Amino acid sequence: MKWLIRIGAGLVGLLLIAIIGFQVFKTQIAMAGFKRAVAANVGRDASETLPDGLHVFVCGAGTPLPDPKRAGPCLAVLAGNHAFVFDAGSGGSRNLNRMGFPLGKVERIYLTHLHSDHMDGLGELLMQAWVNGGRDEPMPVSGPRGVDEVVDGFNAAYRIDGTFRTAHHGLDIANPAGRGGVGETITLPAGPGSQAVVFDEDGVKITAFTVSHAPVEPAFGYRIDYKGRSVAFSGDTIYSPNLVGASKGVEVLFHEALDPEMVGVMHEAAVAHNVQGIPQILNDILTYHATPSDAARAATEVGARELVFYHTIPPLPSHLLNDLFVRDAKKIFKGKITVSEDGMVFSLPVDSDAITQHDGFK
Repeated sequence: MKWLIRIGAGLVGLLLIAIIGFQVFKTQIAMAGFKRAVAANVGRDASETLPDGLHVFVCGAGTPLPDPKRAGPCLAVLAGNHAFVFDAGSGGSRNLNRMGFPLGKVERIYLTHLHSDHMDGLGELLMQAWVNGGRDEPMPVSGPRGVDEVVDGFNAAYRIDGTFRTAHHGLDIANPAGRGGVGETITLPAGPGSQAVVFDEDGVKITAFTVSHAPVEPAFGYRIDYKGRSVAFSGDTIYSPNLVGASKGVEVLFHEALDPEMVGVMHEAAVAHNVQGIPQILNDILTYHATPSDAARAATEVGARELVFYHTIPPLPSHLLNDLFVRDAKKIFKGKITVSEDGMVFSLPVDSDAITQHDGFK
C-alpha cells in the first residue's frame, strides 16, 4: 500500500511541477506556437503543392442564414496554372486565404446570379486579389446581365479605400490601374439547351448554362473540364433539365439544396413567435431551390460519381443533421454524397480516376 501512496504522491508532484512550469513559461510557449503557425501559413500557396489536376476549394458552403461552419456561397478552382473563383459570398475571400488559395493568381471571377448572398463579398475579394497579386489591370468579373452595374457599385464603394492603400503601400503593391473589377456580361442563347463555352485555354474549358431560379433571370451554373476531369456547379436552381444536359458525364456535381421539412420547422417557429415577414420568406424560398431529392435525381441523370451539397438550407451546425438532410437523397443517388463545409478541398488529379477530399484549413 505504501508504494501506491508514494507513486500517487510522485504523480501529483509531477503534475504540480508541470502546472507551475506552464504558468511560468506560458508566454514563451505561446510565442513558440505562434511562430510555428506563422512559418507554416504565411506565403502558403496550395497551387505549388497540389498535383496537376482539377481542384475545387469550398470557400463558402452557406446561405444568408447564419451558419458557424459555412460562409456565403463561394467555390474556387485550380485547373493547371489557372485560378478562378465562382461566386463571392461574404467571408469567402478570408477562407481562401486560410486555405492557401493563391488569390494573387486569380484571373477571373464568375457569378452565377445577382442575389446579394452570392456577391456581397465581392469588394473584399477584389481588394485581396489586387494587393496580393500586384495587379495592373482590373479583375474581370463575368456573370448575367447587370453584372457591370454590380461591379461598378463595388468599385465606387471601395474607391476611397483604394486611395489609402496606394498612399500607404506604394504603386508596386497597390497600383491604382489594377484596382477593382470590370463587369463582363455573359449572354447565352435562349431556349432549351442554353449553354456556351466562356473560357477555353490550356486544356481548361468553362461552360456556362442557364438554370431555373425564377424570378431571378438569367441564373447560371458552370461546368469545368480539364484534361479529362470534370465538375459542375449548379448555382441556385430547382431541378433543371438544362443543368442535367450541360453536365452530362461530370464526375462531381456540386448542387445546392433546401430541405422543405426542416424549413417547415423553422416556419412554424417563426409563426409561433410572430416574427414579422419571416414566415412568408420561408414559404417563398421553397419555390426556387432544389430539394436534396431533386439534386440526387440530377446527379443520377448526369451520371456523376459524387454529389456534393453546398448552399444548404437550413443551416447545419451539427454533423448529426447531415444524415437528416441527405436521408431521401441517399435513396435516389447511389454514389458518394458529401454535405460540404468551408475548408473542404476536392481534388481530381489528371491521369487518374481518383477523387479525394482534404481539409484545406490544415
